[in-house]
Amino acid sequence: MFTRNEGSIDRILRVIVGLALLAGYFVFPEAAYRWAFLLGVIPLVTGLVGTCPLYSIFGLSTCPVKRP
Repeated sequence: MFTRNEGSIDRILRVIVGLALLAGYFVFPEAAYRWAFLLGVIPLVTGLVGTCPLYSIFGLSTCPVKRP
């Protein structure tokens, strides 16, 4: 469906950051900015799927070039 445009390191970092932000949602239950932690869903999903819509729009890719 979508072409992969994230390399391995990029994907791993996105998953870690996404999980850390989502963990903050539960660690700080009374924080006024608690809703901001839910933004961790975005890097988590893009890291698991392997494609980033913004990379596609700007024509970027961190995937290594496959040579024949």
